[in-house]
Amino acid sequence: MTTHQCIRILLADDQEGIRTAFRLILDAQPDMSVVGEAPDGATALELARHLRPDVVLADIRMPGIDGLQLTRELAGPAIADPVRVVVVTTFDLDHYVHTALQNGACGFLLKRSGPNLMIEAVRAAMAGDTLISPQITVRLLRQLTAHTPTGPTPRAALTARELDIVRLVATGQSNAEIAAELYLSTGTVKGHVANIHRKLGLRNRVEIAIWAYEYGHTRPR
Repeated sequence: MTTHQCIRILLADDQEGIRTAFRLILDAQPDMSVVGEAPDGATALELARHLRPDVVLADIRMPGIDGLQLTRELAGPAIADPVRVVVVTTFDLDHYVHTALQNGACGFLLKRSGPNLMIEAVRAAMAGDTLISPQITVRLLRQLTAHTPTGPTPRAALTARELDIVRLVATGQSNAEIAAELYLSTGTVKGHVANIHRKLGLRNRVEIAIWAYEYGHTRPR
C-alpha cells in the first residue's frame, strides 16, 4: 500500500486519547492514512496548509482557534482551494451544526455515532458528498425550515426515483447506503442527488431533508 493511494487524513482534537482512537480506526482501513495530528486549531491550520490532507477531522471545542473557525479558514466560501473538513464532536448544539455547514464543513458527526459512520463520512467527503449524523438531520428539520423554498411544492419536477432518494437522504443515509437500498450504483445515486440540488435550488443534504419534511415526503421520528 502506498500513501498516494490512501485518503490522507489530519486529526484535530485537544484530547490525545480521542486522536489515538481515531488513528487506530482510520489507519486500519485499507484506503486511509492519518498523516498528522493537532491538539489545537492553530496547529491544525498550520499542518493542513503544510500537509494538504484530503480530509480534516476536527473537533469543535479546542484551545485558541476552535473547530468552527478552523473549518471557515480551510473550507469557507472565500477559500480558493478548500480542504474537506468533517466536524466530529461531542456537542450537537444546533448553532454548531448550522455554523459548521455554513463555514463549508462536508460532514457533521457526533463522536457517539461510532467508527463506522466516521469511516463512511471520510469516504463521502472524498466523493463530494456530505454526511451528517442521522439524529442531527432529523432534529434540524424543524429548526431550519426557514431555509426551505416557499410557495407551491415543485414535486412535479422530480422523478419518482428522485423522490425515493429524497426520502432516504432525509433519514441521513449516505449515497452508498441509498445505492444499496435501491439496488443502484453509487455513481447513479450521486447523479440523482446532483439533479435534486439543481431542480430544487438547494445547497446541501440538510436542505433536501428540510424540503422533504416541509412538503410531506417524510416526517421526523
